[in-house]
Amino acid sequence: MSILFSNPPWWENKESRGFLRKKRWRRGVRSGSRWPFTYLGRCTPDNPRANDYIPYPYFLGYATTYASRIMGEKEVFFRDSIALSESYESFYKYLDSIEKKLEYFLIESATPSWDHDYKLIKQIKEKYPHLKIIVAGPISTSAQKWDSNIVHAVLKGEFEKNVMKVINGKSGLIEHDLLTLEEMNNSPFPYYDENIYDKYFDGNPIPMNKLSPQAHILTSRGCPFKCIFCVWPATMTGNDPDGENKRTVRQYSADYIKGFLDKLTSDYKFEAIYFDDDTFNIGNKHTVEISKVAGKYNIPWFAMCRADTCKKENWKIMRDNGCKGVKIGIESGSQYVVDKIVNKHLDLDYTNQLVDHLRSLNMSVHGTFTYGLPGETKEQMLQTKEFIKRTNFNTVQESGTAEIEGTPLHTLNTKDLKNYPGASINTEYDRQKDGGKKWQSLVKSLQDN
Repeated sequence: MSILFSNPPWWENKESRGFLRKKRWRRGVRSGSRWPFTYLGRCTPDNPRANDYIPYPYFLGYATTYASRIMGEKEVFFRDSIALSESYESFYKYLDSIEKKLEYFLIESATPSWDHDYKLIKQIKEKYPHLKIIVAGPISTSAQKWDSNIVHAVLKGEFEKNVMKVINGKSGLIEHDLLTLEEMNNSPFPYYDENIYDKYFDGNPIPMNKLSPQAHILTSRGCPFKCIFCVWPATMTGNDPDGENKRTVRQYSADYIKGFLDKLTSDYKFEAIYFDDDTFNIGNKHTVEISKVAGKYNIPWFAMCRADTCKKENWKIMRDNGCKGVKIGIESGSQYVVDKIVNKHLDLDYTNQLVDHLRSLNMSVHGTFTYGLPGETKEQMLQTKEFIKRTNFNTVQESGTAEIEGTPLHTLNTKDLKNYPGASINTEYDRQKDGGKKWQSLVKSLQDN
């Protein structure tokens, strides 16, 4: 028995952009991204360049070492073609080199990449008919009928335990079976090696854009909040497509994170640590404990946070232990949209004040916003623009709202959802699956004002 955990290439066409109209490749990111999308990169196939956004593929990385512990390292392979900026030709050369050793091929996919990925899956099956192809990721929540002649198994949710069920003989659609908190804290650290450890990059919050290589790490799995578009808490770390069930967060212990960081910093030289949780600072105890662990390594660190989930004094503890900046998801500058459409219930006035407080601590703040939500008016989108102007962010991220399988936003197409009373989809709503492309379509109309 042997298996390849794969994050295959995802390249689209070249596009002209900018004053010089220089053509650049549109590339995609899937595994490791909560909202897979495409963007115009700086590199070309097989010619990587620094500073393209590439997240670490967390679920793939953890499943790889989980399987290795049970099956043995020689039976488990890992290939992150996105991190390698690998061409399709190079990807197939790699498959040719190991295909006689392989029985299973796993790909993690989601709605934005599925059309591309399914074509690739069919090509792989045609070229290597003996391979049993496993599909994991948010696309597993799709209501489509799966062709058992092409796809051997479909795994819902995080897939450490489910992939072992397939290795042991199961096939077809396999329901969520998440790691318990105890299992999570006893699991092996995710897969890293010298070929990929330095390939992962996120430019925000600053000054992370000038620091590489970066260690991308989860200190928790899951999120209790139910934002309408958010993918992982609805599909991967939970099973809640309607946003009506209780969502939980499982946090790694301080000892686990210390052991992980001990290994990473002894094996590799990192210039930054990025805690890319759904929400890093949920709860004061976890926030303080992990901050003090991170502070032992004398490496600048950054985190994905929410404005209102820890005490105000804990931000200073983060700063004092080496945190240089945070991302904060705000989503909209309209309180109505935040409460009634997104279902985030974040006080925008408090958030504005908190940003000032973080800046006073000499921490950078990167605010994230999304446009084109269901039921959102153009006036409300312009309120977001105004909120950005009057808030003291260092940097902001503006994107289009993507509709991805398994989220309340996708469910909204077929039913009314009580937690999202302001959300509505009509014939004019842009149900774009790629947030990067949707943002391009919105930019001009917003700039005209």
